[in-house]
Amino acid sequence: MKVAIALIGRGCVGFWLMVLCAGPGWGGDQPPIVNLETMAVQQQLTAAGGPNDLVAATPWHPQLQDFYQRRGYQPAWLAAGQPGRMIDELREVLNNAAADGLCPEDYHLDQIESLLALPAPPAGLEAMTRSIHARLDLLLSDAFLLYATDLVEGRVDPNLAFDDWHVRSRRVNPSRLLEFALQQGRVKSVLTELLPPQPAYFDLRRVLADYRSQWLAGDWPVVPGGPTLRPGMEDPRLPLLRQRLQAGGDLAVGAGSDAFYDPEMVAAVKRFQSRHGLGADGVLGERTRAELNVPLTTRIRQLELNLERWRWLPHSLGTNHILVNIADFRLTVVEDDLPVLSMPVVVGTAYRKTPVFSGRLSYLELSPYWYVPPTILREDLLPKVKGNPGLLTARHFEIVGWDGVTIIDPATIDWRQVKAENFPGMLRQRPGPWNPLGRVKFMFPNPYAVYLHDTADPGLFGREIRSFSSGCIRIQRPFALVSYLLRGDPAGAGLNLSPGALPAVPLRVDLANPLPVHILYWTAWVDGEGRINFRDDIYRRDFDLNLALESARRATGALLVATPEAGVGRGG
Repeated sequence: MKVAIALIGRGCVGFWLMVLCAGPGWGGDQPPIVNLETMAVQQQLTAAGGPNDLVAATPWHPQLQDFYQRRGYQPAWLAAGQPGRMIDELREVLNNAAADGLCPEDYHLDQIESLLALPAPPAGLEAMTRSIHARLDLLLSDAFLLYATDLVEGRVDPNLAFDDWHVRSRRVNPSRLLEFALQQGRVKSVLTELLPPQPAYFDLRRVLADYRSQWLAGDWPVVPGGPTLRPGMEDPRLPLLRQRLQAGGDLAVGAGSDAFYDPEMVAAVKRFQSRHGLGADGVLGERTRAELNVPLTTRIRQLELNLERWRWLPHSLGTNHILVNIADFRLTVVEDDLPVLSMPVVVGTAYRKTPVFSGRLSYLELSPYWYVPPTILREDLLPKVKGNPGLLTARHFEIVGWDGVTIIDPATIDWRQVKAENFPGMLRQRPGPWNPLGRVKFMFPNPYAVYLHDTADPGLFGREIRSFSSGCIRIQRPFALVSYLLRGDPAGAGLNLSPGALPAVPLRVDLANPLPVHILYWTAWVDGEGRINFRDDIYRRDFDLNLALESARRATGALLVATPEAGVGRGG
């Protein structure tokens, strides 16, 4: 029986809601049974400094006290003072925490192993034995609580680490889950079923294991600088390039030549370039060489950071949805869990970042007005308009009153007195080829005023780095998306979508079946061909996440290097 995912999926939510949702209701606290064992547990919990002293100043889970109070401070893990199978299951899970980009030392594993290895105190020192057993019991419970919380909610709270991450995440009541796991004797299976269920998570996990194995054998070869390498050329760096391409899986072992830049090597470089978001021309220039020389430890850390992002997401993105990966500058339409449409996009600049959030695409608008956002009005347009009010008419702008109907003549406004805070209405640009939204926009109402839209500047789609917007997302083939959304939808009947037939004024088209939209940020993922892809951290969110994880560390000495630039070894 699947504990976490299957019960929800089958509608059997009665029990599971008690586990996943905070609050009382397990069946009442157990009456206190006062004996020497419970007294030892209670003493450890209430000693000066509390459990922080217990685990050498390591933060502990806030539900630990409640867990033991509900059970009358009875030990949870030790049967008749002896370690049982559940302890072995927890140790096994914690020892494997690195597979998910987490650090076993964050979950008291060193202290647990040390206590288990202690010899039994001599006869007559029963109080010492009880104290050791109580300490071990608390450490085991706290480790479970911490690990369960991290698997479901992430090591750090994205809403605290980032001001532009707004995706609803999963939640868990770990103390209720611990009670269930111990009662059922299923510690390992209960914890492993808390992992994000998406195949993409396990794909990253697989690559992380492979990269760690490679790291144990040594870092990737470094390709030295030199002239641009083109097909057919000879170069003393070819043996190192060949080794590097083989290490990354882009070139088969035994393929390629050390004598000249042969077609097999060129094809391998193209594969590498494609996986890293570079123009796949097969030419080895400085940009490609820089990507080849990113240390293996940096890529390992990048994988760990993206695993953490998966832990921030809900249980499911939906069988059908639209996914925008900001770091990849790409939109993908997913139907029945498979990609059916994909296209390049333009996203916000580093100064005006596109936020991470989810919504529901409920309608589209043909020939839209562009309502100027407050930031653009204040910082870009208003200073120009105050110097030249005629600019509004020349660029097809109009001011509409706050009633949404009245059109205000710019000539009647004393522009010397106007500020962004007292602007007399809403500034909008009429539909037409000058309109930055192009011919259509796709609306999924959200508080960030971000949406998908066409563009009047399609030339930007030819660039590798496409962060040029003010936060909204420009898409390359808007009418391919329109056709997909309106197929079989009565709202699309009779619509003529050819450019010359579009309406002169905005036309709203409501969708019969709104579609989830997820605006996310991935710098590492496995594509449909099973190849790992990496992208530049255009918004420095990897960098910030690494710092947040470092601040949240519950133990020391697990990380090899502290910054993404230098790379990190084994921990989260």
